[in-house]
Parts: sequence; structure tokens; C-alpha cells
Amino acid sequence: MLETFRTFARYNGWANTLLYDAVAELDDAAFNSDCGLFFRDLAGTLNHLVVADQIWMRRFTGEGPTPTTLDGRPYPQFADLRTAREALDARIIKWTLRLNEAAVNSEFTYTPVTDPTPITQVMSATLSHFFNHQTHHRGQAHAALTQLTGKAPSMDLIYFQRHERLQDAS
Repeated sequence: MLETFRTFARYNGWANTLLYDAVAELDDAAFNSDCGLFFRDLAGTLNHLVVADQIWMRRFTGEGPTPTTLDGRPYPQFADLRTAREALDARIIKWTLRLNEAAVNSEFTYTPVTDPTPITQVMSATLSHFFNHQTHHRGQAHAALTQLTGKAPSMDLIYFQRHERLQDAS
């Protein structure tokens, strides 16, 4: 299970790079255009992902920012958002490399931002949510890019696995 989460961390960074490369081609109006997403636009959706990951990494490590809302937009400028995303992806990868099987199989307690009732569950279930959450909202961003530009990058996990295999072979 541990190697699966490490793979998801690398995949997460790879997919975010592709997504952010595509979003970088948009102007500010398109970046902030209401596409009917849960967080309205690409700016809100991508900020949500950074905020949510900051919240989870604070829970996991006890370090880093402590956002108090899931719909905050601490990075209204795309360049600042991208810098935050890249640093966070590197941090997530590094953190998963320090995890061990005992930690992944241990109980983990956290308090949701939306409800002050503490939740205890096995860390592996929490990590599954952590990475699935990224994929969920990246899918929304993918749809918005398709709506805005007619094209969006292929970010399927299988493409990442092929990419890694090719990288390992070279």
C-alpha cells in the first residue's frame, strides 16, 4: 500500500504540471470565467485544491499553513498559485517517502474544517481520499479547459505510468 501512495504522490505532481501548463495559456478573464464548477471557475477550483492540500498536510505533519475555509482564494494571481502548487506537490512527494507501513496502517484522527467533530480512521483511508480528491477536482478543471479552449491535456493515471516506465528505461 505504501508504494501505491508514493506513486499517487508522483502522479499528482505530474498531472498538476500538465494541468497548470494548459491553464497558463489562458488569459485572466478565462481563468476567472464562471464555468459552473463547484468552486465556480478555474481560479476557485485550483485554489481549493491548494487550500485542501495545505489543510491535509498540516494535519499529517503539524507544519504549514492552516486555512480555515475550503473556498478561500489565497492566490488570486495564477503565477502565485502555480508557485504554491509546485511547492506543495514537492512537499507531498517528500512526505510520502518518509512514510512507513506502520504509519499507513495506523489510526489517524483529524477535525474537519466543516464540522468540529473529530474523526478517527485508518491513515490509508485518509490518504486514499487525499489523492482521490485531487483527481476529482482536476477532472472538473479538465472539463472547464475543454469548455474554454476545446482541448485539455490527457492526465489519466495510465499515461503517467507509461511516462514513468519510459523515464525508467532511459
